[in-house]
Amino acid sequence: MIPESFIQELLHRIDIVELIDSYVPLKKAGANFAACCPFHNEKTPSFTVSPAKQFYHCFGCGAHGTAIGFLMEYSGLGFIDAIKELSSRAGLPMPEENTNAPQGQYRTTTLTDAMARAAKYYYEQLKRSEKAINYLKQRGVSGEIAQKFGIGYAPDGWQNLGAAFDDYTASELQSTGLVIKNENSRLYDRFRDRIMFPIASQKGEIIAFGGRVLGNGEPKYLNSPETPLFEKGKEIFGLPQARLALREKNTAIVVEGYMDVVALAQHGIGNAVATLGTATTATHVQKLLRQVDQIVYCFDGDTAGRKAAWRALENSLDSLPEKKSIGFAFLPEGEDPDSYVRNHGSEAFERLIKQATPLSEFLLRELASRCDMTSAEGRAKLVSDAKPLLGRLQTPLLRLQLVKRLAEASGFDQREVERLCDLQPITRPALARAPRQAPSLLRPLLRLLLQKPELARQLPLEALPTNSAEAQAISTLCRAIIQNPLPSAGYPALLEKLRGSPEEGTLREAAAELMQNPFAEDDVDSEFAGAIERLTEAEKRRAFAALQQKVSKLGVSGLSSEEKQAYLQAIATRPSQDRSA
Repeated sequence: MIPESFIQELLHRIDIVELIDSYVPLKKAGANFAACCPFHNEKTPSFTVSPAKQFYHCFGCGAHGTAIGFLMEYSGLGFIDAIKELSSRAGLPMPEENTNAPQGQYRTTTLTDAMARAAKYYYEQLKRSEKAINYLKQRGVSGEIAQKFGIGYAPDGWQNLGAAFDDYTASELQSTGLVIKNENSRLYDRFRDRIMFPIASQKGEIIAFGGRVLGNGEPKYLNSPETPLFEKGKEIFGLPQARLALREKNTAIVVEGYMDVVALAQHGIGNAVATLGTATTATHVQKLLRQVDQIVYCFDGDTAGRKAAWRALENSLDSLPEKKSIGFAFLPEGEDPDSYVRNHGSEAFERLIKQATPLSEFLLRELASRCDMTSAEGRAKLVSDAKPLLGRLQTPLLRLQLVKRLAEASGFDQREVERLCDLQPITRPALARAPRQAPSLLRPLLRLLLQKPELARQLPLEALPTNSAEAQAISTLCRAIIQNPLPSAGYPALLEKLRGSPEEGTLREAAAELMQNPFAEDDVDSEFAGAIERLTEAEKRRAFAALQQKVSKLGVSGLSSEEKQAYLQAIATRPSQDRSA
């Protein structure tokens, strides 16, 4: 794992304006620099780079990040490779190049360290295995694509990883699923005689592997077990490599296998990803729809493929927002994406994706195929089967279209369909969050902390509310600053430290607002003091309201001695007009 101190120093040395300008010509725009966004099509520049803050933000598509993030987004590099590229530019040796440890010696310190070491070992073994190289050549995989995906080879044998680790018995190897202990307490490698596909997190760190057997062994594909690093229902294979193509195409193609993703990339179709031996989950859908406007599931046209497509549809309904779409493309029987693109070419495959069946059409067609549409009972069954699916849709316009088509197919009136399906008005998530008092106080506070991180030590975290995204972001940010004091790198180092965290999106939004309206340096301390005062007063009002509510139900006698004291003190210190109200 790369030390945080190294990342901080690297971000301090790299000038993000100079870096981005070498890829996208920038023009001065006030205190910042601007260009047409390289991540989406636009005519008016909305892509802004801040030399003072050392990050970029697009006010059109929301792309946002540091120098590291830009290389990952623009060049499709993983986190580690982006670090290596920037360290080369800055003339700053990578940590492993600066060690006096003997070659091959490895200190097992974290799970991600162990996975990175294993990935390197498997990659090196691929170069030495004629059998594995010939297999990939037969599948049409070039050395360039194999390198892009970090494809490797796990040799046949029981304890080959012992050559990569000083201590084969280290707990990290078992915790990551690389090594198994049998009932006789004997240790052995999980992956043997398999082509290895590293699975990377959004941060670019290796968190799991998928292994494809060479020959006729079973299982054909073997995945890492779920570990502290890896939860297969949340991860997507090929996502880091597909990042740039997803931006360009605005469509994610979801296929079933590792080799399908690799084969499509080999033929210039870089926006394909795969789930990891499991049905598509709502988390998968949400993760992809944050990056693109359309998902197309591409499955085999046989019974198994249609079942997989139906499970994907069911798991997509709750996560499909407005202005996003989901489609289904089915291949001819006996074909998979790998064989299809090799036999028919990339243009034919892309036509298939463009002609994908929309979710609504696939849903109705599939339900109708299970009913006798020539009978009244069959048409009634159609409406009954559609009822639970329609109730899960959170997109009013799509649901309305489905209701209309369901009415036409069943012979019922549209209002009857709505009544029979017991369709309640859709409650928009934004409306449920309407009464937001705390964010109006917390948003400026979050921006102040991003502008001057050292203020974190003065913030009373106990005064923060518990039901606010901004409060959680502030709390996480303050802990990160206090635990690891950040020098001149400031916000970029903080953003990289919290990359992939639940609070990352909130921090990005606040940083974008800060770019548009930074605080005057002379005013930061006074603004912070005022924000703390307002926050503290809001917490006092909240506590007093809770006590008043308790008194109204139980009377003063229902309060504990501490609560009585706090209640009386609050009454005594409140303004006279509040007491008489």
